[in-house]
Amino acid sequence: MTSRSALRLVGLSLLLVLAGTSLAHAQRTTGSVGFGGQIGEPSGLTLKVYNETALSYDFLAAWDLDDFFFLNGRALWNQDINAENIDQDFEWFVGPGAFVGFDDRDTDDEAVFGISGTVGLTFVVDRRFEFYGQITPRISVIPDTDGDGGGGIGFRYYF
Repeated sequence: MTSRSALRLVGLSLLLVLAGTSLAHAQRTTGSVGFGGQIGEPSGLTLKVYNETALSYDFLAAWDLDDFFFLNGRALWNQDINAENIDQDFEWFVGPGAFVGFDDRDTDDEAVFGISGTVGLTFVVDRRFEFYGQITPRISVIPDTDGDGGGGIGFRYYF
């Protein structure tokens, strides 16, 4: 599978998820799905399945059409930040994950696989939108062991 055909598959999957949701019930509650974008290293489309009392799940499809494509999935623990004199909804999150993809920056369509983690901060706006910032260390294990870091800022709208 080339990186372009993988990108088409991800795009089609995201469209199907969006087509099956209803804007009338848009709210960030347990089981709701948030869709949005992230800019940073890497940039891409993000999808999150939110859970207030247990693990949430976060997915990122990132690409540079000439150089790489990868999918990153993570399990996240969300925790509210309760501080005096702050009247906003802030959460911090942390969790492990994994990534898979194709990288042809050095060679032709080299498959990559590895583990990742993330730590970040979320600002919730009126229970439908969230903005976030995160730091994501990654360790490739296939084709060779190599450490890398990334992160970004993004937003999600909940259906």
